Amino acid sequence: MLRVVVADDHAFFREMLARSLREEGIDVVAEAGDVPSLNDAVARHEPDVAVIDVRMPPNGTTDGLEAAVELRARRPHLATLVLSAHKETAHLAALLDRGRARSVGYLLKDRVSKVAEFAAAVRDVAAGRYVVDRDVVSAMVANRSSRITHLTPREVEVLAVMAEGLSNAAIGKRLQLEQRGVEAHIRNIFVKLDLPEAPDYNRRVQAVLRYLQSPPRR
Repeated sequence: MLRVVVADDHAFFREMLARSLREEGIDVVAEAGDVPSLNDAVARHEPDVAVIDVRMPPNGTTDGLEAAVELRARRPHLATLVLSAHKETAHLAALLDRGRARSVGYLLKDRVSKVAEFAAAVRDVAAGRYVVDRDVVSAMVANRSSRITHLTPREVEVLAVMAEGLSNAAIGKRLQLEQRGVEAHIRNIFVKLDLPEAPDYNRRVQAVLRYLQSPPRR
């Protein structure tokens, strides 16, 4: 059974998360209300996944996000799903560290009310995939222009959906494209963003990072 630690400083919300996951057959081995308790719980229980709120004590700013990044650095095997009340694309960039993203996710808190979808995200990051909330991606698209100006509108659409962590088949279904068309668009994206194939990074995530790092629309 998948083993999870849940960390959020609001007890009611934290208990709701834990109950929802247990109802979906996921074993919540510990709950934490602050970063020190989170670190202790991870060290003690060695979970498969840590679900962490961005804003947590002791400072109540981005302590949870920072803890998630540190945990990923110290424990590469630990899958991490970060929750946020706000559409902050900077948080996503911090999690997608140098394009080597796997076993990581970023969801808005509103999304966890859809229990099956939330549990599926936990299972996805545990399986080595990355998951990004579609509303965060929409905000990213709305607030960025780009060095991506040399991508076609369709390629930008493909990149936006790719940023959610979807497979080529899922991208095709979302955008009503044939598989060959999706593959061609992605190849073009990699070429235009100068992302050659390499063993030490994920080109799909690098493309998303380029998008996040592009200048805001004025």
